[in-house]
Amino acid sequence: MLTILGFVMIATFLVLIMMKKMSPMAALVLIPALFCVLVGQGAHLGDYVLKGIGDLAPTAAMLMFAIIYFGVMIDVGLFDPVVRGILKFCKADPVRVVIGTALLAAIVSLDGDGSTTFMITVSALYPLYKRLKMSLVVMTGVAATANGVMNTLPWGGPTARAATALKLDAGDIFIPMIPALAVGLVAVFVLAYVLGRRERKRLGVLTLGEARVVAEHVEEKETEQVLVGAGGGPVAARPAAPAGGAGTGPADDAADLQVLDPDRATLRPGLYWFNAALTVALLTLLIMQTLPIPVLFLLGAAIALTVNFPQMKDQKARIAAHAENVLNVSGMVFAAAVFTGVLTGTGMVEHMARWLVSGIPDALGPHMGIVTGVLSIPLTYFMSNDGFYFGIVPILAEAGAAHGVAPIEIARASLVGQALHMSSPLVPAVYVLVGMAKVEFGDHTKFTVKWAALTSLVVLCAGLLFGII
Repeated sequence: MLTILGFVMIATFLVLIMMKKMSPMAALVLIPALFCVLVGQGAHLGDYVLKGIGDLAPTAAMLMFAIIYFGVMIDVGLFDPVVRGILKFCKADPVRVVIGTALLAAIVSLDGDGSTTFMITVSALYPLYKRLKMSLVVMTGVAATANGVMNTLPWGGPTARAATALKLDAGDIFIPMIPALAVGLVAVFVLAYVLGRRERKRLGVLTLGEARVVAEHVEEKETEQVLVGAGGGPVAARPAAPAGGAGTGPADDAADLQVLDPDRATLRPGLYWFNAALTVALLTLLIMQTLPIPVLFLLGAAIALTVNFPQMKDQKARIAAHAENVLNVSGMVFAAAVFTGVLTGTGMVEHMARWLVSGIPDALGPHMGIVTGVLSIPLTYFMSNDGFYFGIVPILAEAGAAHGVAPIEIARASLVGQALHMSSPLVPAVYVLVGMAKVEFGDHTKFTVKWAALTSLVVLCAGLLFGII
């Protein structure tokens, strides 16, 4: 019964948010509370919720101070050169913009923190997507999938969890998986190219100056314009460039698109190298795990605010400027704590996992690596990484050992589903992504799940082809 109710609860949650019948925050709280009563454990709801909040409180704290830290770094201009470089590459071509999204997300993902990746990626590219009228779910989908593949880095979390759960060396798990993960990353860039071509076909290729004029014209006339496509499709009269020739060439385009105001009052050019050194030091300590991540970001945010904005009123202004993101994300994390607390506390997760494992035919025993890889795709979406790696992977490893499959193969296969995992409603960082991009979580889910699952299958097939799994 707990198994059935667990699946029904998850399905109810996904259907309601994708149909936009409930907000994700309300669904994360009310649906598990209802099912907790239905399984006859309503009297323990408070205990389950507090346990879930206690487990996720460090994550909430980390996200709160990470948002403030990187928000301040964006304010003071640390990432302006990166943004200008990406924009110079992207120009106004949708294909380049989507590929640039994948590239930026993959590079920033090297720090191992999804929320950091999404904050920087969205801050850099959101204005460009809006100016060119590109689909924002393309941005969130590509960024989340790229980050999911890169999340398998040893300091990203899943690899360390698999190593701990099976008492293996993280290097022995990760290093042989590099070729398969590299293929997965290539698949993300191919996906970005395909989605970019789709956007180019829909929008055409414009200069940024023309994109502005078209957008203004559409808003004023409320009529549909057919733009010139890359393949020579239907043509409408292209709007003239603004007086004085602005917006007619790449250099003018870059100047026309003020993604980050070069004259904003918060810039601190004299402190650029200090801020760069502070960020490198912070990320280095994060990778070395010298201190808990929430503590590192708390200290980093305090130093960044104090040095860049010595005046109390300026510090308050910066905190207030990022308060909306902080509140939205931390609120979603604590709401997710209700969901995970009930799933775990009532025993639904355990019963669901054991039911899935028990349903594996004996004939598949010698192929437990493949089975683990396939199961990791849905299980890491519906469960936290902690629940999967510490609750399910050991069971799969035991089943594999009975048929001669080494635990190291199970550990490697368990990494396959991470491309999809990063879009799970149980991953706090995804709420940073959709919140900053102003995308409905349900829209992101409907668009991203199929592409992320396909990327995970590509990683699995590559692992099998290279003999890694």
